Amino acid sequence: MGEYKLVVWDVDGTLLNTSDGIIASAKYAIDRFGLEIPGDDVMKTYIGPPIQDSFARTLPVDEQIAKSMADVFRERYKSEDLFKAYPYDGVISLLRELQANGIKQAVATYKRQDYAESIVEHFGMSCYMDAVCGSDFAGNLTKADIIGNAIAAVGIYDRKRIVMIGDTVNDSLGAAKMGVDFVGVSYGFGVWDDTDVVSLAADVNDIRMILLGKE
Repeated sequence: MGEYKLVVWDVDGTLLNTSDGIIASAKYAIDRFGLEIPGDDVMKTYIGPPIQDSFARTLPVDEQIAKSMADVFRERYKSEDLFKAYPYDGVISLLRELQANGIKQAVATYKRQDYAESIVEHFGMSCYMDAVCGSDFAGNLTKADIIGNAIAAVGIYDRKRIVMIGDTVNDSLGAAKMGVDFVGVSYGFGVWDDTDVVSLAADVNDIRMILLGKE
């Protein structure tokens, strides 16, 4: 770990607990297509990855149906469930503290770009972010692509001075592909083992210790 100039944040399970809204919209889409809604353990895995991938992975549907379900999900999520979320304890104060220490910050999320901008603004985080980068409307961008967009938008290119913070293996793999450090948070929705993560944070205070060397 080094002295970072840019912190790139995931949203779902890292900055915000968005589980209620995502699961509600996913259940709505599944029901609309007349399918059986999976159990809670499976539904929790929908938080973070591209939604069409989750539908295809857990339901007896082909790629085209999964995309159609994703369209239904997105319309419902945008109109009804986007703001059914809350920041994790200490997140806002940490964002403020990082900014006060001259550290640039950005969001890199699988949420669609317009959703990402709306939710970051709604929860009072946009004033701390130098860039907010989400997925394209078709959901074709990888997490590495989105992290790369965030890095380019901020304009800090020394990879040794950049860290990605997220809660899933997708975040970890995206950071590795972009050649930046990664901090995994265990309070989110991912499941970690020793091979997945450089540093593991059990709460926001752990992130503060890793980034700033103080509680």
